[in-house]
Amino acid sequence: MRYPVFIIALLFSFASFAQSVMNKGKITGKVIDAETKLPIEMAIINIYQEKETKAFNGLSTDKNGAFSINNLPAGDYRITVDFISYKTATINSTINPKAGVLNLGSILLSPVSNQLNEVKIVSKTSTIQNKIDKLVYSPANDLTSQGGTATDVLKNVPMVSVDIDGKIELQGNPSIRFLINGKPSSMFGASISDALQTIPADQIKSIEVITSPGAKYDAAGTGGIINILLKENKVEGINSSINLSAGTRLENGSFNFNARRGNFGAGIFFSGNKQLTTETKSSSERISYSEARDSINRLFQSGVNPFDRNGYRTGINLNWSVTPKDELAASFSYNSFSNNSTGQTLQSQTSYLADGTLLSEIKSERNSTSNFEENAIDWGLDYKKTFEKENRELNFQLTSSNGKSDINSGHRTSYEEDIQPVSGLRNINPGKDHQVGLILDFAEPISEGYTLETGVKANFQNIENNIVTDTLDTDSSYINNKGQTYAFKYKQNIYAVYVSSSFAFFNSFLIGKAGLRYERTNTTADFVGVVIPDYNTFAPSFTVQHKFSKDQSIKFAYTYRIERPDYEDLNPFFNISDPHNISTGNPFLKPEIGNRYELGYSQNFSKGTNIYFSGYYRRNIDDIQSLTTFHPTLTISGTDYTDVTLTTRYNIGTEITYGASLFGSVSMGEKITIRSNIECGQRTNSTPGFESVSSFIYRGNLNLNYQFNPTMLGEISGNYRSSQKIVQGDRPASYFYNLAFRKLFFNKNASLGITMTNPFNKYMSQKSNSYDANYSQVNIKEIPVQSFGISFSYKFGKLEFKKGENENNGVQEPAY
Repeated sequence: MRYPVFIIALLFSFASFAQSVMNKGKITGKVIDAETKLPIEMAIINIYQEKETKAFNGLSTDKNGAFSINNLPAGDYRITVDFISYKTATINSTINPKAGVLNLGSILLSPVSNQLNEVKIVSKTSTIQNKIDKLVYSPANDLTSQGGTATDVLKNVPMVSVDIDGKIELQGNPSIRFLINGKPSSMFGASISDALQTIPADQIKSIEVITSPGAKYDAAGTGGIINILLKENKVEGINSSINLSAGTRLENGSFNFNARRGNFGAGIFFSGNKQLTTETKSSSERISYSEARDSINRLFQSGVNPFDRNGYRTGINLNWSVTPKDELAASFSYNSFSNNSTGQTLQSQTSYLADGTLLSEIKSERNSTSNFEENAIDWGLDYKKTFEKENRELNFQLTSSNGKSDINSGHRTSYEEDIQPVSGLRNINPGKDHQVGLILDFAEPISEGYTLETGVKANFQNIENNIVTDTLDTDSSYINNKGQTYAFKYKQNIYAVYVSSSFAFFNSFLIGKAGLRYERTNTTADFVGVVIPDYNTFAPSFTVQHKFSKDQSIKFAYTYRIERPDYEDLNPFFNISDPHNISTGNPFLKPEIGNRYELGYSQNFSKGTNIYFSGYYRRNIDDIQSLTTFHPTLTISGTDYTDVTLTTRYNIGTEITYGASLFGSVSMGEKITIRSNIECGQRTNSTPGFESVSSFIYRGNLNLNYQFNPTMLGEISGNYRSSQKIVQGDRPASYFYNLAFRKLFFNKNASLGITMTNPFNKYMSQKSNSYDANYSQVNIKEIPVQSFGISFSYKFGKLEFKKGENENNGVQEPAY
């Protein structure tokens, strides 16, 4: 089905090419700084008809200083060019009905002065921007995440849900490709939830949600892409900021310093945080049956698990405008995070005959520890070349990421009245992850409204892992377990090429993008007896949009995505941190394939009110899910484990999901702003050997902002995520509610914030069920959720506005 749809989209694009030849009435140009000869982004272009005082058309320049205004009737015009701290330029010209296109060439703007002693900008930043291929969320007015991390910001992003354990889903799908500033990082490979906890909320400029990625993006991630854009400086001058917070659960701090002079800019940053120790209480009861159904076993576990997490990030960014048409950027960052947990679990194993006769009872105590640490170095080099021909562009990107992780875990079980000898094991698991990426993209405008893009990419990933397992002997000494001690190397090379087109036809009645991406995946792993076959992926995509006006649009999109099993999914190592609940990887997993259709509608109203609607249908085949089987006795490397559930990932059939998301932001006067996300969907899993499971899922978010006065803002917010049926049980519901205040002082350069999360609930109870033909299990967790925090932020420095990047309604926002 996907290929006919893709062909139709390409036919549309060729139709647009023919239509574009007929377009007439166009003014183009480029705005340049008269002194530095650098392009000026976000300069305001206004078009006036002869003898009129009110502009009837206009826009702002792009990042190359270029602009193009279409569909203008023939006649005389007055064009004005404005930008802060520059003298206004006025040009009088005429559009000839025969020529059609009027090219003003380079327009030089002269600065009013070389330096501004003080710059004050007052504007209300738009929280949501809906673009043709993405939704952009700005957390500038998100008080509940102040002093928090990226996870706290994501809780308020439309179409994104975060459960109580920090797991992320995009429109109900956990298969998400995470990027930082458009680039992958090995730090996401070890633990996404831990990695997100190391990114302070105050360093996030915006979050891009790409549910239907085009051909330019990697095909990985059936749920889509979440790109976290960090703040950076592209304005003339020096500025810096410091952010500190302390609380009952989280402490963090960050420092940014940015400087730019002429065509060179640099910035450094540091951030660190610590999640204070919390204790999660848990209990579980499992009822299992013998194969003959003549006996019943009951396993009851109850324990407390203290947990803490910490991490920090630091790095440097450099930007050099070599010439007005050549940009060079470099970045380097170091990321480190870790978590530690201990646990004490009381266990009771009881066996009965079917008539209730007690056969045996074993009571024991298990003490466990787990220590995880990840260190990652990311660096990148970007080169961008523009040309005299408008919108012709060449981009080259080189990225490298090196991650090193260490996992040390173990457990020790002692039995009441010493009816059995003490048992236990320990694991030492160091690993390395090295990724290198090469990207070359080229864009060529063919005609008005038609641009062709093409590119190639190569990504090389090498993982080395060493696992040493020692088993506790009867004399209380540890001996090496050879069956669970081994080393492996995992390599995955992906080669890709794509072609896509941006088109506009019927006088821009419809605009869109269509493309095809080809990827070749080569994977090798020295798992014993396992050969992972190479495979090809053809991933078509298209998006078509109609704008009723500049404030109202509707779009339809289709995309083909895959989810490659990573090395953790494939690794056949047995995780025996809990001998009664064991997990392992499946080296025979195939990639999951997803086809997704989306219908989106957005409208902006006056005074900052806007809505965005997204309806979607997704069908995944070879769906990767976890299945659990019960074993009365499971033998691993010569050791017998009794009363065990074994969890493994499988390709288990088909998953169909359809649903809708609705985001709205309403300004009620000057003081009150209400934002809300509502999402619901129906998910059906069809798995051979199991009954089909259908589940209705919903999630809601509500934020209320109140402006007490120009320097004080308050917010109350709430999130609810419904329970969900899965193939072998259910997942519990969860909710959060927050109160926050922020006070500005020192001429709005400093702020003091207070946040409260679940202030009236110290713990959240989570009850879940799982089962198969031979067992049923109930799990209960008491998770600490209450927290109080205070945060302080101060920004300082002198700014000179020459040019800069901005996506916030034309307001230049320094990198604070």
